Amino acid sequence: MNDLHENQVALLKLLNEQVDNPLTIRQIQEALNFSSSSMVAHHIQKLEQKGYLKRNQHNPRDYQVFLNPERPIIYLNLYGNAQCGKNGTILDGNPIDKIPIASRLLKFPANDGFIVTAKGNSMEPFIREGDLVIAQKKNDAINGEKIVCVYGEKVLIKKFFKQNDTITLTSLNSEHHPPIIVNDYFKIEGVVKNVLKYS
Repeated sequence: MNDLHENQVALLKLLNEQVDNPLTIRQIQEALNFSSSSMVAHHIQKLEQKGYLKRNQHNPRDYQVFLNPERPIIYLNLYGNAQCGKNGTILDGNPIDKIPIASRLLKFPANDGFIVTAKGNSMEPFIREGDLVIAQKKNDAINGEKIVCVYGEKVLIKKFFKQNDTITLTSLNSEHHPPIIVNDYFKIEGVVKNVLKYS
């Protein structure tokens, strides 16, 4: 932490202590006796830039602290094509390449990430053929989240819905790809977080 200002060290310590009960900017200002809320915002931004902190863009109180900061560029494993439609390949754990990604683009720990190349048109216009889809490794999902999953012997990118014991996988391009009611082997590999456009 030699690269941190003493205020940033104090702020990082407080954020780490309060990670389960996040404070507002005003509460942080009072706890650290900072002169203004803009001073808090400034040091939070610096912590993010230096790799010590990642925040959810949609919910600033949802954040992760890294006492050992991530490198500016990290390498995510690229696995075989994930079919956005019919006939995919099995996500077998053997990466075919490693893709350099700016760690600041990820709002989760880099070692939880992986990449698949999209095939097909079932998730257009959000995901098109050839796009690189960055996912966070997870084995469950919230209704409406886009997931990378294994279904039968296929790897798919779909929207996830579960009601009672029924799991439904849907496409954004629903006119040409009807919903799938899961009745075969099914495993969520990860939740889609970013899409790098092919063109």
